[in-house]
Amino acid sequence: MTAADLRRVAQLSCGAIHPLVFVAEQKLPDASRPGATLDMQALLAWLSARTGQDVVEIDPLKINVAAVSEVMSKAFAERHRILAVAVDDQEVVIASAEPYQLAWQSNLEHVIRKRIRRVLADPRDLMRFTGEFYTMAGSVRGARASGSVSSRQPANLEQMLQLGSKGEPDANDQHIVSIVDWLLQYAFEQRASDIHIEPRREAGKVRFRIDGVLNTVYELPDQVCAAVTSRIKILGRMDVAEKRRPQDGRLKTRSPGGSEVELRLSTLPTAFGEKLVMRIFDPEVLNKSFEDLGLADEDLARWNAMTGRSNGIVLVTGPTGSGKTTTLYSTLRQLATPAVNVSTIEDPIEMVEDLFNQMQVNTSIDLDFSTGVRTLMRQDPDIIMIGEIRDLETAQMAVQAALTGHLVLSTLHTNDSPSSVSRLLELGAPAYLVKATLRGIMSQRLVRILCDDCKRPIATDADGWQELVQPFDVPMPEQIFEAVGCRVCRDTGYVGRRGIYEVLVNSPAVQEEIVSDISTSRLRGVALAEGMQPLRVSGAQRVSRGETTVEEVLRVAPAIGD
Repeated sequence: MTAADLRRVAQLSCGAIHPLVFVAEQKLPDASRPGATLDMQALLAWLSARTGQDVVEIDPLKINVAAVSEVMSKAFAERHRILAVAVDDQEVVIASAEPYQLAWQSNLEHVIRKRIRRVLADPRDLMRFTGEFYTMAGSVRGARASGSVSSRQPANLEQMLQLGSKGEPDANDQHIVSIVDWLLQYAFEQRASDIHIEPRREAGKVRFRIDGVLNTVYELPDQVCAAVTSRIKILGRMDVAEKRRPQDGRLKTRSPGGSEVELRLSTLPTAFGEKLVMRIFDPEVLNKSFEDLGLADEDLARWNAMTGRSNGIVLVTGPTGSGKTTTLYSTLRQLATPAVNVSTIEDPIEMVEDLFNQMQVNTSIDLDFSTGVRTLMRQDPDIIMIGEIRDLETAQMAVQAALTGHLVLSTLHTNDSPSSVSRLLELGAPAYLVKATLRGIMSQRLVRILCDDCKRPIATDADGWQELVQPFDVPMPEQIFEAVGCRVCRDTGYVGRRGIYEVLVNSPAVQEEIVSDISTSRLRGVALAEGMQPLRVSGAQRVSRGETTVEEVLRVAPAIGD
């Protein structure tokens, strides 16, 4: 750094650019770490060593925004460039990037009558989250005070007599609009796959599902929670007045990056009001390759062999949120060449793709999966994708399409691959037709992947490994990795998810087991003998490669034979 640069740093004002930000942006070499630069983390660590103040990474998911925004006014926080990040009965944790500024501390301690513990934080985060936290908290307070939200308690089982007299909240109030916009933007930033708005007795909870795990984000007053739900129902073209029965809807918006994002809406009447879940379908997620999904080696070869056939039924199974739709979209994009006609019937269309002819289920006009398949059969298709086989009529249409020379891809909600055959027979599909048309089944789950920045090697626990792979004899690695937690992964130890797979090929030996009184255990045994790799064994391989943990695989994958 030149003398001119030093003078510029010294002359930086509070309102322009923070000195730490300026130095970090210069990307100067770090003498203590050869090959590294003086980034913000290194600068904060240097400052922490000289001031004795800890460094914190501000994670909004772990902060009670309503509580910290009450510690001080927004004007006071912005003037002194500080932000409360934790509050309890004894102390308040205040983050700043200027440890030697002391003028505000005694005054604030006198007002709040609690001990203040100071910590260091990235000045860019302080500026950003100060605006976000106080804007959100202000919108909630404004919604409560404006009179646009009913002051009565929400309709719930404990207050049935008040149902007739309850006023309808004004979901178009500007405060409510701001809250909804903030929730959606925040969910996109945090890579959330689902948003849950759950009414409770005293307050409603907002939770995000990130990497398969729910995280509490905010607590809304009960009246505000009801108004937020109504606002989202309006956006999704749902019946706002109807709160007694479940409803489904959808809306489309744009992420901060500018890409279109589809949201599937679902409401559920509960004891304390309507519970709303928004499922987020990010096109970036649906466009992943097989390598990104974790499908490789022998499982990928089997899957390509099944989907490379000119006719038959290929199924993907697993619970909700296991990545079935992503797998199907990735497969269809590979199969959709100019020489073939690919048509889909979905509920809803989760991503508009130029390569496919996509049709959406519409129950209001009696357009369901079976009717859609019947219509597609008259459209000269080569490949048909059915969103889900959920009844006998759809199963029969899928079988008929496969018998007449079409390749049919679809999903089932079952625990594993062998049980999917039993499910088709339970729906009423004849065993001889299932035997003739089924090409194979792939069951899948998503496991969280360890953070590369903080994962730590440990010796393999023999008992834990045996629990994972039994009754199979899978070689135990000398060491595996465990989750630690850092700022990159928000102290979870995991970043992102990948699939583990179980691929059953309908070989002649498997076909012999497909009878009306099928034994799932015997079918599973034949499939295992022919090389099917169970979900837990697939997960064990990821553990051996240091990608995930034994606990994570045990959490998502059923025991072999369950």
